[in-house]
Amino acid sequence: MRALHADTGYLLYRLGLHSGRLFNATLEEFGLRLRHYAMLRYLATVEGALQRELSERLGYDPSAIVSLVDDLQSLGLVERQPAPGDRRSRVVVLTERGAEVLRDTDKGSRRVTEQLLAPLDPAERETLQQLLARVAESARD
Repeated sequence: MRALHADTGYLLYRLGLHSGRLFNATLEEFGLRLRHYAMLRYLATVEGALQRELSERLGYDPSAIVSLVDDLQSLGLVERQPAPGDRRSRVVVLTERGAEVLRDTDKGSRRVTEQLLAPLDPAERETLQQLLARVAESARD
């Protein structure tokens, strides 16, 4: 096992699995999963997004986006609206209820992050955030 812990890619994989389990457990009380949270988080930063844009930005298969939007719409957290300038297209927009749920889920998200990063001091956390952001940016398609 020690040899596996020397492999950064493996450590990131294991931490990703652990992090996903913790986040999903926290989001479960809202009827959400991490993929739903990611979509809500993204929609909070834009005035609405085409499903194609959601697929590209979040890195999810286009067919998965349809069911995620359907899930969130059935919960009243997002709605599809006509796209400005193109009535044939629809944009996905965060509802007021979606923004409320996002604020509530953010509290749980912060608790999970605190749990995950508990072994690190504040300076180490900041360094880790900067390094992960740089690696994530370079990994964008």
